[in-house]
Amino acid sequence: MKQSHMAIEVAEIPDAARRFLTLSAGATAQAAQALRKADPALLVTVARGSSDHAATYLKYVVELLAGVPVASVGPSIASIYRRPLRLGKAGCIGISQSGQSPDIVEMMRAAASSGALTIAITNHADSPLAAASAHCLGLQSGPEHSVAATKTFVASVLAGLALLAEWQDDVPLRTAVANLPDAFAQALTLDWTPLAARLSRAQSLYVLGRGPAFAIANEVALKFKETCGLHAESFSAAEVLHGPSAIVQAQFPVLALGVDDAALPRLTETAARLAAQGADVFLTGADVTGATRLPSVPGLHPLCAPLVLAVTFYAFIEGLARRRGFDPDLPPHLRKVTQTV
Repeated sequence: MKQSHMAIEVAEIPDAARRFLTLSAGATAQAAQALRKADPALLVTVARGSSDHAATYLKYVVELLAGVPVASVGPSIASIYRRPLRLGKAGCIGISQSGQSPDIVEMMRAAASSGALTIAITNHADSPLAAASAHCLGLQSGPEHSVAATKTFVASVLAGLALLAEWQDDVPLRTAVANLPDAFAQALTLDWTPLAARLSRAQSLYVLGRGPAFAIANEVALKFKETCGLHAESFSAAEVLHGPSAIVQAQFPVLALGVDDAALPRLTETAARLAAQGADVFLTGADVTGATRLPSVPGLHPLCAPLVLAVTFYAFIEGLARRRGFDPDLPPHLRKVTQTV
């Protein structure tokens, strides 16, 4: 069987990561220096789709390491409603694989006009988004033909982690980021077959995470919809208990993304509770009575570990899509470049 574009691009993730760390090191250092000089009291992000999940990941890691609050800004505030925001003391990070969506570009222009320090993260360093921003971190991922973003999502989060490590001059994170290409390669070897067997005929599931892993839960749920025609909802492992857990009954599938960080005990408590309700729970990072543990790469920096989970998931979801009779490269009703206003 001919390999899908998605499978090829997932396999390219380790090399794409190495290219970014090598070729965009100078741009990352310059943007980090600008952040140190500006010393923003607030960061805002501008993104949609998978890129917005990368922005959510960046929100958690920046707040955890730098102590700077990060908020997502709706692009339509600038593109449709034409309302200025007072961002003169803020940094503004726009994330877009193509760098072409008019609403995101317009929001970045508006942020720059208000005095914000603007940084673009995009796979196209010659894009309108890059041109509208003071700094650009080019992802160096090469062409991505599959509609569902994989290597560009990973590279976008990697860019944010690299920027954070340099901005904060954090040696452990800098070392962990440098080692991520090898971790990605290891992640591609892991087997989530038990989950594939359970979801081959499923209609819906929940995906849970906490902290940066919640951002990956959002991305995982989107990919289930895009590539497998499978309705998936993502929740914080805390938020799911505030109502959504009421519909979790016998054999309801739940994927809980656990990593070795301060939130793991709380996530495992939620997983155990849902398993006790009869759910088919699949979990990374810990053993829980009544749940199936999925393998993950051990010994990672807690701010990087959720991103490595995403790489294993991408290899898994490409196979699940084919198993369910879908072409993972061509989700129905979607295009690679989505331009919204």
